[in-house]
Amino acid sequence: MTEVKLKKEISSQELSQLVVKGMQERKATNIVVMDLRKVKNAFTDFFVVCSGNSDTQIDAISESVDKEVWEATRTNPRSMEGKANREWILVDYYDVVVHVFKKDRREFYKLEELWGDAEFTYIDDDAV
Repeated sequence: MTEVKLKKEISSQELSQLVVKGMQERKATNIVVMDLRKVKNAFTDFFVVCSGNSDTQIDAISESVDKEVWEATRTNPRSMEGKANREWILVDYYDVVVHVFKKDRREFYKLEELWGDAEFTYIDDDAV
């Protein structure tokens, strides 16, 4: 008989930590967790943002995040956008929104500046 793993409910903060782990598995750089829970009119609890050096790497990072979250929670993202262009991949888990940028695109969009009221946690690139 095959064992079926059931969907596991976790907090948005725990989910953001799984996202970071998935990013680190593929050597993402400049990882920032933005806590938006105290930001007025925010539509999600967390943004988790990182950079990759190439379109291949940001694709691998987004796949790693998806795999990490699926294995821990049996949850699929609500949506995943940008995989065709591979310059900015967005993965939406409702309470946590993941942004995987090519470095130049991240500098262009300046997402962190747009949400400056958030509480920022910077993840050390060497932490694994």
